[in-house]
Amino acid sequence: MLAVVLVEPEGPANIGMVARTMKNFGFSRLVLVNPNLTEESYAYAVHARDILENALILEDFEDALNLFDFAVGTTGKPGGKFSPHRSPLMPWELREALKGYPGRVGLFFGRESTGLKNEELERMDVTVTIPTSEVYPVMNLAQAAAVLLYELSKRKPEPAVEALKPATRVEKEQLVKTWAGLLEALDYPKDAERREFLVSVFRRAVGRTFLYGREVHTLIGPLRKARLRLEECRNAER
Repeated sequence: MLAVVLVEPEGPANIGMVARTMKNFGFSRLVLVNPNLTEESYAYAVHARDILENALILEDFEDALNLFDFAVGTTGKPGGKFSPHRSPLMPWELREALKGYPGRVGLFFGRESTGLKNEELERMDVTVTIPTSEVYPVMNLAQAAAVLLYELSKRKPEPAVEALKPATRVEKEQLVKTWAGLLEALDYPKDAERREFLVSVFRRAVGRTFLYGREVHTLIGPLRKARLRLEECRNAER
């Protein structure tokens, strides 16, 4: 199930137009983080007022992020050489990536003026960008939503199957912490900044992979056992 998340949208009219766009393509779940929601928003929503009325309004980005098993961040400015999201997906690649995925997907849009902050993009599992002209690459919020939702409406994520429970954000973070613990026990790399980079790479790899809860716990087991065995060996040497 996919939801649209608007992070601190600045223009009341844009909020309404995004709701209208959602209804055009058959999406109904809207989450608003610190929105500038006014009567103008409802006027621009036209026949999609119900989407605004049923929208979940939150104050904190983190609360919105925790609603989903898989978070997709939108960006009009693909990252530079050392960005973890230097290779964002194209809209059609995102559609294919979500094919058959049964978890809760959040499609995050940032502020009209600045988009999602770098630290917010860091928390995304993947990012997506819309190929536009280099002369004027940044799209209006509602236009960007229209392009992505049109593409995703071609093949929506299938309903969740009870037997296949996707890994939650908490479970995936537990896997990352277990990996970080193993690196710490190995004292590898010795440079703390480099070690943090390896943890970040692992987190991105986990984010880009559609893991199920059972798979995550299966991976955690050997990693945790390896760390314990290493610590036992070191203690025996002392």
